[in-house]
Amino acid sequence: MLDMDLDPQSISDPGAWARLAARFWGWFMGTPLQSLIAVLVGLLLLAAARWVIRRVVRSIVDGGMTVRQHAGRLLSRTGLAAQSDPLIIARRVQRAETMGSVLRSAAGLVIAILVLTALANIHDWDLGPLLASAGVAGVALGFGAQTLVKDFLSGLFMLVEDQYGVGDVVDLGEASGVVEAIGLRVTQVRDLSGTLWYVRNGEVMRVGNMTQGWSKAFIEVLVTPDADVPRAIELMRTAAAEVADDDELGRLLLADAEVTGYEDLTAESVRLRLMVKTAPAQQWRIQRVLRRHIRDLFAAEGIPLALERREVLVEREFHRHDDPAADEPADDDATGDESRT
Repeated sequence: MLDMDLDPQSISDPGAWARLAARFWGWFMGTPLQSLIAVLVGLLLLAAARWVIRRVVRSIVDGGMTVRQHAGRLLSRTGLAAQSDPLIIARRVQRAETMGSVLRSAAGLVIAILVLTALANIHDWDLGPLLASAGVAGVALGFGAQTLVKDFLSGLFMLVEDQYGVGDVVDLGEASGVVEAIGLRVTQVRDLSGTLWYVRNGEVMRVGNMTQGWSKAFIEVLVTPDADVPRAIELMRTAAAEVADDDELGRLLLADAEVTGYEDLTAESVRLRLMVKTAPAQQWRIQRVLRRHIRDLFAAEGIPLALERREVLVEREFHRHDDPAADEPADDDATGDESRT
């Protein structure tokens, strides 16, 4: 420490002030300067880490994943890529903010630990008891909050991998619907009935995204076995061509329709299938229009639709042998029916 004891006689002595300055400089060049350098280096590292994180997050969000780039090339053929989709913008903004916040917090924590370690070495602080207490507390917290940590890590990887975003229609197992908000711990999904589900990210074992990149309209039609199956297939192709020629709906189709027959054959029906690639989240609209066109064409050509096979289980009430009431007939009609049976 700097000892600044000056008597009144030495105040006017220039040599005393010179010695005091030398002693102060020697003290300042020791631990104070080292501590100041450690803090300044930590601040510079934090600023550099925040800059790098901001650039990396922006690059990830703007660049997107490979499926997004492929979808952009498909949508550019239809003219949809040039449109500004508010859901896509909200998705990118939320993803960037969440990823940036997590990475900045992690970088700040790591740099703070490094600076504190450097200061402890400079000032010869004994951190043994503190580290021991922190270790015990960390173990207890780890056991108690392992589910919370699992949720946060799952949410972080979900954002980095871009598994789904705001506006996507997803199937998360027990909950399916439109994603309304994404957090590191929970994802909010609203189903068709309007129920808002809060799904913990750590509990999501699989993700089915129905609107990522592109979608596919899928229609199956059952006709009777004695119907003109080749003509039915041709009519389904005609219905797909009519939708493709529509000025509004045609730009939603990304490829030609595929129509196949005899996907299933039973005594009651023959299964026909139509599939066509569509713009994201447009498959349900295309399916409704295609079903209407197919129904009108089949009705005009007299091709009947078949019913799906149903099995009916009839349960008949019976009496036990030890039941006395079973030996007494209820009436003559019932007895006659039983004898005929």
